Amino acid sequence: MSGQKTDGAIQCANSTEIAPPAGHYSHVCIAAGLVHISGQLPVNPAGLPLQGHTFEEQVEQVLENVDGCLKQAGVTRTSLVQVRVYVTDIKSWPDFDRLYTAWIGDHRPARAVAGVSHLHYGVSVEVEAVALAPSV
Repeated sequence: MSGQKTDGAIQCANSTEIAPPAGHYSHVCIAAGLVHISGQLPVNPAGLPLQGHTFEEQVEQVLENVDGCLKQAGVTRTSLVQVRVYVTDIKSWPDFDRLYTAWIGDHRPARAVAGVSHLHYGVSVEVEAVALAPSV
């Protein structure tokens, strides 16, 4: 994982394909054989949140951001173990599931969805994930 900061057994880095973190966190941390991907919001590579865009556009951006994090860690979608999804309107779940299914293909990691009252920037969806780290 390039661009990494190492703290003992923990390696952390930020993807160069997505906007830099807006707070005190890393996009990706690898520890104990797992890749932990911070919650990804629909923020484009220029750092502009997509509030006001359609739910579909927001989901597509979030999944692109997850892809950028996976690439930074040296893994692919098929390494995903768990995906957590937060939506501000649980009625949007079928739309998310349709887009997610097209994105993930035949792979079926564990998944959770939570309806939340608000997300940063007033966006509609956030995704965080855990994947298996690459073999060294």
